[in-house]
Amino acid sequence: MSDKKRKRPPRAHGPMGQFMPGEKAKDFKGTLKKLLAYLGHHKKVILLVWVLVVASTVFTIIGPKILGAATDELVGGVIRKTMGFAGIDFNRIRLILLQLAGLYLISIIFNYAQGWLIAGVSMKVTYRLRGDISEKIHKLPLKYFDKNTHGDVISRITNDVDTVSQNLNQSIPSLLSSFASVIGMAVMMLTISPLLTLAALTLLPLSTVFIMLIVKRSQKLFRAQQQGLGKLNGHIEEMFSNHVIVKAFNGEETSINKFNGYNETLYQSGWKANFLSGLMWPIIIFIGNITYVAVCILGGVLVSRGRMTLGGIQAFIQYVRQFGQPVTQIASVINVFQQTVAAAERVFEFLAEEEETEDITTEPPVIQAEKGHVVFKDVSFGYSPEVPVIHNFNAEIAPGQKIAIVGATGAGKTTIVKLLMRFYDVNAGQITVDGADIRLYTRDGLRARFGMVLQDTWLFNGTVAENIRYGRLDATDSEVIKAAKTSQADHFIRTLPDNYQMMLNEEADNISAGQKQLLTIARSVLADPEILILDEATSNVDTRTEVLIQKAMDNLMKGRTSFVIAHRLSTIRSADVILVMQNGDIVEQGKHQDLLVKNGVYANLYNAQF
Repeated sequence: MSDKKRKRPPRAHGPMGQFMPGEKAKDFKGTLKKLLAYLGHHKKVILLVWVLVVASTVFTIIGPKILGAATDELVGGVIRKTMGFAGIDFNRIRLILLQLAGLYLISIIFNYAQGWLIAGVSMKVTYRLRGDISEKIHKLPLKYFDKNTHGDVISRITNDVDTVSQNLNQSIPSLLSSFASVIGMAVMMLTISPLLTLAALTLLPLSTVFIMLIVKRSQKLFRAQQQGLGKLNGHIEEMFSNHVIVKAFNGEETSINKFNGYNETLYQSGWKANFLSGLMWPIIIFIGNITYVAVCILGGVLVSRGRMTLGGIQAFIQYVRQFGQPVTQIASVINVFQQTVAAAERVFEFLAEEEETEDITTEPPVIQAEKGHVVFKDVSFGYSPEVPVIHNFNAEIAPGQKIAIVGATGAGKTTIVKLLMRFYDVNAGQITVDGADIRLYTRDGLRARFGMVLQDTWLFNGTVAENIRYGRLDATDSEVIKAAKTSQADHFIRTLPDNYQMMLNEEADNISAGQKQLLTIARSVLADPEILILDEATSNVDTRTEVLIQKAMDNLMKGRTSFVIAHRLSTIRSADVILVMQNGDIVEQGKHQDLLVKNGVYANLYNAQF
């Protein structure tokens, strides 16, 4: 799975979409308890929302019964008129309708108020979750990001939090309203006619039984449809993004055949799933019509016997028509709530991740006079305890020395840098900087002494000046320009539109790779570190740009202890000491010419390049 694009399975659409089973949480109760703890900070508001929902529902539910009273008044007036008495009392009907309009207006106001309040709660919960995530992400050790893809981490921070926010905003009022509606309408139906209520509630569950049967049969088909759609989209995206390779190797026919296979699978599962889902609403309508017929026949009998009024029948039919909607909505909301808890679980898993060990002390150690003295003493380390990467590593670097670390891929070069910066702590041994164990420094204090220029440049969406100033946020404009001149970046910056005020886009691809590297060097110049780390800083540029970068790095390294990791051995000939690593050990060390004379590992690496 790509770090940049994390594909999510498409959701089912159509009539069955709301009944499709969502992703379920592994620990539903535990996650729900944590989520309720977040909601518990707003329990007074949620209680008020509950009151408003109930009030709004009650006012809405009373409506049909009041409308039935208006019908009774109208029918009674007609009957009185035929008997020679006073006719229809339109003033009374007008009052009843005004009362009905008032109830509906109050219901709308309460409904708006509870929507506004619950939106505030969901946004505050989201705000707190994002705040906790922001604090957490800075406390996580580097090994977490080494083991988890960036796409998955970003998905937890963005998609899963958004899912929690949106679903809470929708599901809480819907669930409360649906439960209140079901209970309220059942009560109102009982007050009109217990016999009709019994008849209606006997027939209505049939629709639920049919829905469950259809869902059970179509679940596999919808899952197959989602998987098929995901495979088809993935194939299309892959083919279009690599169409040059497909054409170069005459892969069009293979690609088309693969597409046709995915498309056929999607077609077969899709039409079957949608056919079954299409049966649901006709079945519900059919059962509903049977219920209406039964209510009308039984109601007519009751009216003819004087046990019910015509307005009562009208109100009851309205309740029957509305009763199925909240029942269906409850089933839908429960499914959505499962998705909410599943998304919340992924967020809480992130928040429960093991954090970096706390600093031993907040007091900085006493620093000796000369700065930049680094010692590795019997250092051993492995990303996994059973797979050591560094074995008994020993080295001493004097202040101001330029140390080159070379070796084949996987020899442990970058690992040494990660240990030096305390991205990881050593399993055994000791690393000292200026006479003090690096574990006695705070991580912030230790890393403030280092400057890094990496192979992969990192620039953010902002001006050129802002990207350089990231090395020291309080730097003046003149200091930024001076750093750019020292790093050989000033010349090309002044050729850019708006020069130092030019905006770099999100990918920073509106300047070249070499220019990006010069800006990162300027950033390190501005930071003015005591110790410098250059990790294959010239590996992605052409030879001409390499000369510029090398000159910039030479300016940067003057008077500083420098660690240079390089695959291009031509860039480290002037190093004071070259450490040759193999399988986590230093197998050779010395100056360039001395190592060539030894005709060992370094000489083999050098001769392979030249």
